[in-house]
Amino acid sequence: MTQTDNLAAMLDIMCPLSISVDQDGRIRRVGPTLQKLRPDEPMPGRLLFDFFEIRRPRNNSNLARVLTQPGERLDLRFLDAPRTELKGVVAPSPDGEGAVINLSFGISVLDAVRDYSLTSADFPVTDLTIEMLYLVEAKSAAMEASRKLNLRLRGAMIAAEEQAFTDTLTGLRNRRALDVMVQRLIDSRTRFSLMQLDLDFFKQVNDTLGHAAGDHVLQCIAEIMHEETRESDIIARVGGDEFVIVLNGLVEKHRLSMIARKLISRISKPIPYGGAKCRVSASIGTVRAPETGFVDIDLILHQADLALYAAKRSGRATHVFYSSDMDDRQAPMGAPVRPARVELDRPARRKRS
Repeated sequence: MTQTDNLAAMLDIMCPLSISVDQDGRIRRVGPTLQKLRPDEPMPGRLLFDFFEIRRPRNNSNLARVLTQPGERLDLRFLDAPRTELKGVVAPSPDGEGAVINLSFGISVLDAVRDYSLTSADFPVTDLTIEMLYLVEAKSAAMEASRKLNLRLRGAMIAAEEQAFTDTLTGLRNRRALDVMVQRLIDSRTRFSLMQLDLDFFKQVNDTLGHAAGDHVLQCIAEIMHEETRESDIIARVGGDEFVIVLNGLVEKHRLSMIARKLISRISKPIPYGGAKCRVSASIGTVRAPETGFVDIDLILHQADLALYAAKRSGRATHVFYSSDMDDRQAPMGAPVRPARVELDRPARRKRS
């Protein structure tokens, strides 16, 4: 092996990103890592300008002079994509017929590793790039583990929150969820209406057919309410046989009346259970959130409760809108009250078989 061959072998080991050029800029030898960046384009015999744009020094018209300056710094960039940038330093050949340019990726090393699938074998063992790559890999592994852990924790938190906000029997929202969701509507100044629905004669179902029949009735009622409302609406079970429906953005009385009548009509139909038929009906009180002025969730629920109380007093299976004069007629069920002037939505009664 000649001295030239020995020098080339040494450069391949210690400077795999180096390139040797003659005084005219023609490539004589290229390091294995640098050639790996353009595996389908052999560089030896080609001009430096066939592959690279010289960005520094800016005035590089006299390349021969640049190549004779020991320690001259070069900034190169590939002409074709990916346009990787390289930094280099010039070491003139002892024979004065060219130079060796030792290159590095600088801060673009991570992009280069990604773009060219480089490994530790493509760098000198003494290059600090190897240490940095190890750190980057360790950091990436730690971040990925942290991301997966955060996803699991978030999933567990969402599941726990969903469970805390859900009525286990019907799958509807519970009172806690209702408070949170209605408060969001209030805070965002969104108009809405709230229906409070109470089942009539539900106790008789439990007393005569048992609690399993009562649970079945509640689940059927929940399904009916889902079918008669929109996905954007909120349905909550707030008591044994008490429900609240929050209709997001809906305040028109004729549409609210239509929804209430459909609910009352469907709920009034017998619900089969085993060989028996469970018969209940529904009374509904509705309040529309005011367009202006103070809105409070407890006040809205209280007003809906007054409207529901009026519906019960008016014969059950009835829908009543809240009106401000109801505030003066609060009384516990069974206590004598003066007759209330209420607006009724009562579907035509059907004869029960």
